[in-house]
Amino acid sequence: TLSGDYPEGPVRVGLFGKPRKSLADVIRRIDHAAEDKEVAALWLRIEALKTGRGKVHELRAAVQRFRKSGKPVYAELATAQSNQYLVAAACDQIIMPPCGILIVPGVRAEVTFYKGLLEKLGIEFELLQMGKYKGAVEPLTRTDMSPPLRESIEALIDDAYEDMVAVIAADRQMKGYKVKTLLDQGLFTAAAARKAGLIDRVCYADQLQDALRKKLQADKIKLVTDYKKKKVDTDFSGITGMMKLVELLIGGKPAKATGKKPKIAVIHAVGMIIEGKSATNIFGTRAVGSTTLVKALRKAAEDQKVVGIVLRIDSPGGSGVASDLIWRETVRIKKPIIASMGDKAASGGYYIAMGADKILAEPQTITGSIGVFGGKVVLRGLYEKIGVTTEIISRGQNSGSLATTDPFTPEERKAWMVVLKEAYRQFVGNAAKARELAYKDLEKLAQGRVYTGRMAKANGLIDELGTLKDAIAEAKKAAGLKPDAEVELMILPRPKTIFEQLFSDTSVSTGLEATWPELLETVRKAKLFRRLFSEPVLLWMPYRLELR
Repeated sequence: TLSGDYPEGPVRVGLFGKPRKSLADVIRRIDHAAEDKEVAALWLRIEALKTGRGKVHELRAAVQRFRKSGKPVYAELATAQSNQYLVAAACDQIIMPPCGILIVPGVRAEVTFYKGLLEKLGIEFELLQMGKYKGAVEPLTRTDMSPPLRESIEALIDDAYEDMVAVIAADRQMKGYKVKTLLDQGLFTAAAARKAGLIDRVCYADQLQDALRKKLQADKIKLVTDYKKKKVDTDFSGITGMMKLVELLIGGKPAKATGKKPKIAVIHAVGMIIEGKSATNIFGTRAVGSTTLVKALRKAAEDQKVVGIVLRIDSPGGSGVASDLIWRETVRIKKPIIASMGDKAASGGYYIAMGADKILAEPQTITGSIGVFGGKVVLRGLYEKIGVTTEIISRGQNSGSLATTDPFTPEERKAWMVVLKEAYRQFVGNAAKARELAYKDLEKLAQGRVYTGRMAKANGLIDELGTLKDAIAEAKKAAGLKPDAEVELMILPRPKTIFEQLFSDTSVSTGLEATWPELLETVRKAKLFRRLFSEPVLLWMPYRLELR
């Protein structure tokens, strides 16, 4: 069964969070099944898949590898939207029950603007930016899109739409114009989807099972629903159970001594980028800290058995300083580094990839956003509305630069712009050097503009389109190993244990998750937002952009 968001990297269950399956784990299971002689076919029941298009591509690639083994893959859909369908389209056959509904209405962008609401509350944002496309803050400062932001998002949507049409056309053996006609219709019953050629069969799961038995010419077949799924032993009774509980709290048993195989270190940078140590609260929300990631990079660099490093990025960026510290560590390392981009690697997420020897992205990875902004929230109007007054005693012309009580003075604004201009110059300069382009040519691609992976490849901002598995193969090649050479994967950084998570924020009730998950997601990130806005320079894409 495919469902959920499949986070990148190793995942440890939060004390109050639901068990979460990682992307690597589900792909490992599919790849293992492809080589398992006892497995005759793969049946994917695709439910509430909540991934971005980058992970969709990873799942599709795993399905395609399985099909190369000569075994069939069947996709079962019930109510399915675009991302579920794109994974299913990679399979040999798609089935839906008679009651099923297929929703593939093309691609749509909605941008909500809050300036009017903030004005009513007496809140204003004093934000400064470098790059005309760095429109991330416009929802807070405008009531509609600026022409540059509209141009940027339209280009993204156009590329996502054309990619979607091309994928469906190739998988379902249709002409592009026919696919566009179907996307214009968008909503199909199971019978209508079958007639349109979007699915192959209308039947229930038990009927598919019977059809599989006949196709495989077997008297009966065994459905293994938990194939190679890692199991957690929850029997904590007795002395043995107590020892298992302690191991769970501290992160499991000590790792066994490794063999003689060379290692490829896979280092995951997942979440907002912050200074200091990475953070994971008890609900599973993650942020990548510069100290933690630099330590992981150094550990890989100093391990004599590590011959190459893959930096896997799924981040919208964040702190400019933290991004630069991580980038600096990548350029210092002599071992080959391959950057692999997941759903997003934008702004600071792109910055930390620039030091790699080669950059790979998924076709619909959100990347680029080479730009800088900074500023502050001004709460003076809100304070006046609720009867809060503030007395100020200050020394220094720019002492109020970070104060929430007043907007920037002309002198403060000028001082901020000097800092942002220099940060932008460094960002563009480092990117130009990494991509072997003249500053003026790279600067044309910068300006805070966001690209898909396909667009980034066409513009020279990345080297190749490919999956994490492709990046590992590139790391082996760069290390001088043969393509079929066996390597051990060294996964870094390790996730926090439940014991470590006990010291994280426990202020949010689990009842809120069940009643209003969207609100809880906002609460989860509020602390990180506050931490980021305490810094002067941000390489961050704060609007949430997911292609579905």
